[in-house]
Amino acid sequence: MTIEIVEESADRLAEYGEVSISFLVQSTLRLQPLSNGLGGLILSEEEVDPPYLKDYDAYGEGPAIWADKWDVSHWATIAAFDGRRRVGGSVLAWKTPGKWMLEDRDDLVVLQDMRIDPEYRRRGIGSRLFTRAVEWAQQKECHQMKVETQNINVPACRFYAAQGCELGVINRHAYSDFPEE
Repeated sequence: MTIEIVEESADRLAEYGEVSISFLVQSTLRLQPLSNGLGGLILSEEEVDPPYLKDYDAYGEGPAIWADKWDVSHWATIAAFDGRRRVGGSVLAWKTPGKWMLEDRDDLVVLQDMRIDPEYRRRGIGSRLFTRAVEWAQQKECHQMKVETQNINVPACRFYAAQGCELGVINRHAYSDFPEE
């Protein structure tokens, strides 16, 4: 298998979104505040019974609508191809008014999304995409890259930790429609 990693402009978001982001939720990271949080926090992994399939794109927030929501002219898509088949990618947001995670800073980039075709997961493609994302951010003279993921995506949490990411913020009430995320 020869995977080619290429940079594309954000006008390829629709094609990018054709790669499935769905995953099987088998465990979750539960947050337990001690003394209402003043005594610290415990994050522990708990099995989910029964496991279930999660597909973020199914909620109408996927790549196909991002250009309608934000100015994506400073965004990049980094794609992974096996021959002519798109098997994954990542999307980087930069210099985007209204994108709260960017904090109106020009030296910050957000890893908006990363997805790998289920058939290609656990083959090192994600690490290559992450490395390329870091290089892209450095070329833009960014000093920080933010990543967001949910506690129900334990494999993603582990992946980002393995890439050197540090947990900076826990927002227990980020998704009113999904209070367990």
